[in-house]
Amino acid sequence: MSRLLTLARSLLAPLLPQSNSNPPTPTIESYGQGESGIPIEEMQLIMEWLFASLLNAGYFGTAHIVWYNDAAPDPQLEKAVKDGIRRDEPTLLYRCGSQVQPPPNGYYWRLMAEHPSNRIYQLEVKDED
Repeated sequence: MSRLLTLARSLLAPLLPQSNSNPPTPTIESYGQGESGIPIEEMQLIMEWLFASLLNAGYFGTAHIVWYNDAAPDPQLEKAVKDGIRRDEPTLLYRCGSQVQPPPNGYYWRLMAEHPSNRIYQLEVKDED
C-alpha cells in the first residue's frame, strides 16, 4: 500500500462513522507519484480532496489516480489507466505538466472543475454519435 494512501486513510479515519465492523471505505491506487515532481504535501492535499469526494459521492470501491508529467512520461501509466477501465473503476489523472496523457481510444479526459487546481481529470467514455 502506498504511503500516500496510508496517510489519507489515517487522516480521514476520524471522519468516518465508527462501528464494530469495518465500514467500507474507498481505496485509491496511485501511480507515477515519484516521477510527478509534485511535493508530497501537495499530493497529500489532493489525495484528501479526492478521498472526500469519493465518500461524498457514496463510492466505496477502488479508484485510480495517475500523476502524469509530460516532461517525464512513463509508459507504465498507460497500463494503469487501462487497468482502471478493465475493472470499470474511476480513473483520474493529475496533470503535473502542460499536457494530459493521451486517453485510450473511445475515451477522453474530463476536467474536474470542482478542484481549484484545474489539473484533475476523470476518464470518461466518449458518446457515440
